[in-house]
Amino acid sequence: MQDDLGLIKRLQKQDSTALSELYDKYSGALYGIILRICKNETIAQDLLQETFLKIWQKSTTYDPKKGKFFTWSYRIAKNMALNAMRNPNTLIQNQDLSVYNNKTALDAETDVLQLNGSLKKLDPHHQKAIELVYFNGLTHREAHEEMDVPLGTFKSYIRQALKKLRETYQKEFIILWIIIEITMYG
Repeated sequence: MQDDLGLIKRLQKQDSTALSELYDKYSGALYGIILRICKNETIAQDLLQETFLKIWQKSTTYDPKKGKFFTWSYRIAKNMALNAMRNPNTLIQNQDLSVYNNKTALDAETDVLQLNGSLKKLDPHHQKAIELVYFNGLTHREAHEEMDVPLGTFKSYIRQALKKLRETYQKEFIILWIIIEITMYG
């Protein structure tokens, strides 16, 4: 981790060799995540490049106090792949897709608000489990330790929470997203 901090500081100063070193170190793992989601090598390769472009552009937003660099970059890769699978036509951007002018961004914001409302209906331990895995990017093993409960208990929290979310939140794409997550990273 200490070695990464030096690279990350250089990256945040827009040092392209630091980006290259981080690419060499993490591209294989990130590519694997992207490929598992999109199941297409050509798209996965494009998304990997876009992921590292976003890492380059957003590097100053990374805070080592909030988590590991890999977890931060993993979330970027995963979100890019999931977004690409939801709307494959956005892989090649040929128009202005500003969030201020994009109806899709408003729809997504509405969906997030509805999801947040559904999450608030969950028991506190279920909310915490979902938050740790799906919003903070922790693995089940990391999250069960964070909550200080046995791994089996934690996994049952996730299953119970997802079942309740399915009952209260009917948006098809979010259910599909959660099912994909459980299937792939379960």
